[in-house]
Amino acid sequence: MAVPSTPYIEQTAGAGAARAARRRRGREVDASGPRPSWITYAVLSVVTLVSLLPLYYTLLLASSTSAEIAQNPIPSPIPGSHLFENLGRVFESDIKLPTAVWNSVIVSTVTAAAVVFVSTLAGFAFARLRFKGSAGLLTFVVATMAVPTQLGVVPLFIVMRELGLVGSLWSVIIPGMASAFGVFWMTQYLRSALPEELIEAARIDGASTFRIFRSIVFPAARPAAAMLGLFTFIGSWTNYFWPSIALGATNPTLPVALQLLQAGFFKDIALIMAGVLVSVIPLLLLFVVVGKQLVAGVMQGAVKG
Repeated sequence: MAVPSTPYIEQTAGAGAARAARRRRGREVDASGPRPSWITYAVLSVVTLVSLLPLYYTLLLASSTSAEIAQNPIPSPIPGSHLFENLGRVFESDIKLPTAVWNSVIVSTVTAAAVVFVSTLAGFAFARLRFKGSAGLLTFVVATMAVPTQLGVVPLFIVMRELGLVGSLWSVIIPGMASAFGVFWMTQYLRSALPEELIEAARIDGASTFRIFRSIVFPAARPAAAMLGLFTFIGSWTNYFWPSIALGATNPTLPVALQLLQAGFFKDIALIMAGVLVSVIPLLLLFVVVGKQLVAGVMQGAVKG
């Protein structure tokens, strides 16, 4: 016998009966799924505390003075009263912090968007389009992940110098607009998440390849694309090696600017940690905003795979 729907119950028995039916069904759904044991919660709590410990230690150092840190490298577990003073010193320093933050936002956002678009487009081609040499080309793309980034720095710098882009943000954005890992990730995801019959049906209806990509492929790839975009944004935000070479101190990103806080014979640890805190806060806010998309991407990939 079919169970009556909630709207039907509301029409026949009233709103109170409908609310009771919703609560009862909610309890049945909760009872049907397995509940984690206390060991699971204990392990997760320990992992969370260990993960937050470096960030909290940074907060403790950023809220202290250099004299206090010199006397006791392990400060009191309670944050001090100098946090806002040290943050103000970071913003008042001569490292061009507002420019560095804005540059990091531009570089990270444009790079993440480009990687998501290019990787999804290439992943669609490798996963669902038939062309000669696709398997060998994908193998070559994946094999480039084994080449260290440092090996390509000299020729990359020469190319950027010949193009006149050294010192410009484009010298950092252009090399990061494509990602071998992103192509591999989106290829594997689309092979399992995108039915080939759906592509064939769209072709029968007269849709072009790019129309199929825009209307069918990209919406289907949204969870994996959100996860790839988030990781690319974080990697670009924290990247120091290539921006320090291509940009230098004249037009720095945030990691390059924070490195300038360590210049000189005396290192102000409290000032440096306050700068590190400034660079971490935007990432924490980003995780709060897109955390659900990240979890959805992981779970979707687990279920599809």
